Amino acid sequence: MRHIPLLIALLAQPAFAQSAPDSPRTNAGLQTWIASFRTDALAAGITPQLYDSAMASVTYAPKVVQRDRNQSEFTKTIWDYLETAVSDLRVSNGKAALQRQSKALRGIEARYGVPAEIITAIWGLESAYGTFRGSDPVLNSMASLAYDARRAAFFETQVVAALRIVQNGDTQLKNLQGSWAGAMGHTQFMPGSFIDHAVDWTGDGKRDIWGDDPRDALASAAAYLRDNGWVTGQPWGVEVRVPSGFDYLMANRDVQKSPAEWATLGILDTNGKAVPNHGAASILLPAGAEGAAFMVFENFEVLESYNTADAYVIAVGQLADRIAGGAPIQGVWPTQDRALSYAERIELQERLTAQGFDTQKIDAKIGPLTVNAVRGWQVAQGLVPDGYASPRFLEALRSGG
Repeated sequence: MRHIPLLIALLAQPAFAQSAPDSPRTNAGLQTWIASFRTDALAAGITPQLYDSAMASVTYAPKVVQRDRNQSEFTKTIWDYLETAVSDLRVSNGKAALQRQSKALRGIEARYGVPAEIITAIWGLESAYGTFRGSDPVLNSMASLAYDARRAAFFETQVVAALRIVQNGDTQLKNLQGSWAGAMGHTQFMPGSFIDHAVDWTGDGKRDIWGDDPRDALASAAAYLRDNGWVTGQPWGVEVRVPSGFDYLMANRDVQKSPAEWATLGILDTNGKAVPNHGAASILLPAGAEGAAFMVFENFEVLESYNTADAYVIAVGQLADRIAGGAPIQGVWPTQDRALSYAERIELQERLTAQGFDTQKIDAKIGPLTVNAVRGWQVAQGLVPDGYASPRFLEALRSGG
């Protein structure tokens, strides 16, 4: 199960394919669910005493359920997101945070192979370097979302994991707080990911990601990335220039070449030089042919295990680069565009499918299947097949349909 840290509504994927329950959800209904779930929790190893005491104060959180259901309505373009995520203030605060925790971060880097700047960037994006760790009761959120039933199995495992954290002695029940979505601490771990990946860096016998000392949380983030396949010495990606006449069908995550092979096709870094040989790489165009371009490596996918949104991964990588003294993104963005709304993304998929370019799902997710459908339509129309689902593309699709 992938770790989903503090869920950024503007980046979230459309909520769920399943329809919402027909019956209204109430606190009384949640209490019935708690009583029923007790057997499952005890079978999973939670003691009766802990379950009864911890769940006694759990109440239904309708705002959490509402936010979870409506994630898909909130969107931002990647450039608007990056403007905030990698602001000059966040960069300067990141440099200061790395300096404060330099000894720990360099030690963490040496043990897990993940650069201190990458861990610092995750810390910065997830909790503003520990400033905003979340204050919502995690059990309230997890139990409410489990009771909501649309992803019951996932959130039931999170309830058990949250209880196990307390049972293991990593923290007290009163400290089990986080975001509305249940992500906790400096680096915003979901309870299940905490159980699987959190570490005790300080050696005090507790894996404490909630307190003012961030070291356990920083080490846990590094351990998480290491466990998910981080390649030591490899960058997340490198900004590149795409030459005139480039075959944009090759800007596909499934197409991988060495940096030297990409260089023969004219793909060079922003200084006009071939990218060093860091392994197989793909070309990513998050805003199509008119936006910035990146050569991304295996570590890009590793960062996606932390948060699947391309914008988030680019933000982590760019913030880390800036903290290390690197330059801002050099490419321009198509700032005349806005983000498509949820309804527009549905319309786009329906129109593509109706015109013979099947998106496979009508779910408002502009993922690989929809991108490929967009490319197919662009090829048929003699347009640049960059797969960019923009408002301009939707207008062209409407005209063509």
